[in-house]
Amino acid sequence: MLGYILQRILSAIPVMLFVALFVFLLLRLTPGDPAAIIAGDSATPEQLEAIRTSLGLNDPLLTQFFSWIGNMFQGDFGTSILSGKPVIELIAARMEPTISLALTTITLSVVIAVPLGVIAAWKHDTLIDRIVMLISVLGFSVPVFVIGYMMISLFSMKLGWFPVQGFKPIGDGIGPFLHRIALPTFTLTLLYIALIARITRTSMLEILGDDYVRTARAKGLPERYVLMRHALRNCSVPIITVIGIGLALIISGVVVTESVFNLPGLGRLTVDAVLARDYPVIQAVILLASLVYVVINLLIDIAYVLLDPRIRLS
Repeated sequence: MLGYILQRILSAIPVMLFVALFVFLLLRLTPGDPAAIIAGDSATPEQLEAIRTSLGLNDPLLTQFFSWIGNMFQGDFGTSILSGKPVIELIAARMEPTISLALTTITLSVVIAVPLGVIAAWKHDTLIDRIVMLISVLGFSVPVFVIGYMMISLFSMKLGWFPVQGFKPIGDGIGPFLHRIALPTFTLTLLYIALIARITRTSMLEILGDDYVRTARAKGLPERYVLMRHALRNCSVPIITVIGIGLALIISGVVVTESVFNLPGLGRLTVDAVLARDYPVIQAVILLASLVYVVINLLIDIAYVLLDPRIRLS
């Protein structure tokens, strides 16, 4: 197990280096000048040149890349061109809303979607199964921003149950935190319920026809025991996979939801940085998202061995 983990970590290093090189070149070869954004429309050519020199934008691309990589390994992701603050401070200040939204969404989705998928497979080709599949289709079909605005219109503007936007840290109390995070969580949960429930149903249908499930039923075991102990446990690998990928997608891709509900998370930070061509912030956020994917995929592979003893990794 330890050897496999080390192998996966070592294999992730060239992936991260390739992502870093790709992002570095993509941002610098696209049109636009950060110096012009910083200096404003009334800046003189001399002022623009001075800003480019201070930011190192006049250095060769290879020099800029290795300088950035070297600083990154020392924990220095640079300084934001727009705000003048260290990038690591900006990211740290925006982490809590994004992580909070990701954890509440994935937790609620799993609690609801896995039982729905199990019931849909158990009641295959019945009204319950069709209702679950209808929910899945709707969850996939309706855009997230449409669901968000519908939530705001109904639960905020008409019923007045939840605030329209904003975020409260968990340090201010569980009640205010849940009150603010509820609508964004419900919005994203509909999408991930559709995804996880569909995968759970499909995996369960494949397992329920196997010999050992029929044998367990023939022994007179309770149906709940057969479904949860035998069927669900043995089809947990694809379910864990989609849950892990879903968590990574939430953490790295909540731009629309954070914009709709005005959450000060990493999504909003990324949008602001892209509009301002804030190279250091964009690079750091994309590398962070890539690292999240690598770590979660590693945890998923470890979970395979723990959940399914039939899998042997060397």
